[in-house]
Amino acid sequence: MAEAGIRPASIRSARRPAPGGPARAGGERGLWHRPALLNLVSDLLTLCAAVALGWALVIWFVSRPLFPLRELVVLNNPGQVTEEQLEYAARLAVQGNFFTVDLAAVKETFEKLPWVRKAEVRRRWPDALELRLHEHEAVAYWTVSESGEARLVNRQGEVFVAASNADMPQFDGPQGSSGWLLARHGEFSSMLQPLGVRLVGLGLSAREAWQLQLDNGMTIVLGREQDKSPLVERLRRFIAVWPRVEDEIDIDIKVADLRYPGGFALTPADASVLQQPATPAGRKGKK
Repeated sequence: MAEAGIRPASIRSARRPAPGGPARAGGERGLWHRPALLNLVSDLLTLCAAVALGWALVIWFVSRPLFPLRELVVLNNPGQVTEEQLEYAARLAVQGNFFTVDLAAVKETFEKLPWVRKAEVRRRWPDALELRLHEHEAVAYWTVSESGEARLVNRQGEVFVAASNADMPQFDGPQGSSGWLLARHGEFSSMLQPLGVRLVGLGLSAREAWQLQLDNGMTIVLGREQDKSPLVERLRRFIAVWPRVEDEIDIDIKVADLRYPGGFALTPADASVLQQPATPAGRKGKK
């Protein structure tokens, strides 16, 4: 009789896993047991340290007295700025060596000099700085109406501080109106050429009223702009009739008041007033 095969029953342990067993296996998968990650972190730290060290070496190297600045080359011949002023500004602004000198600070220092409108500074290897100066070209004297401060006006209509004894027209006006006065001066000067006089003074009040001073001593009061009688039209009318009027009256005129729409008034040097009606039949002030 065949014997029935007996399979051994599977044996299961009733014991619980030892404390810390699975936890320890999980801990072994942390940062310190991941060589690739550790190598990456190490490489990054090494790279940062190398960059910092290299930068420190560069700073140390360029700050050594190995590249001193020995020369300041002025590329153009200044007309107003003196050699003493240039030397003073250079001693004040040029600090450091060829690499560490602050070009912006040098530029700013030279632009503070009288008559300097703009400065250009650049390095020239191995031991020099190049400087190019753009100077103001004064075209008029300027007096600010509010404060009475004296300034100069350049060809761009900008106000700057400097001293001059040149023969230039005098501008008087509110702050910020210098460019406007410069443009008007050119316009009025061209219009006055037929009279053979020169415009030596131009004033603008806070209410935008204009006044012209001629080199013959006459003052022309134009007043404010008017829609029905613009400034240019009033001045053109006066210029057209003035030579004939001057011959007829034969009086030294101090002021010509052109604020009237149809004519102008003349104030002689003796303070009497002559009215000039602009009528077709009139002899004086005729259009």
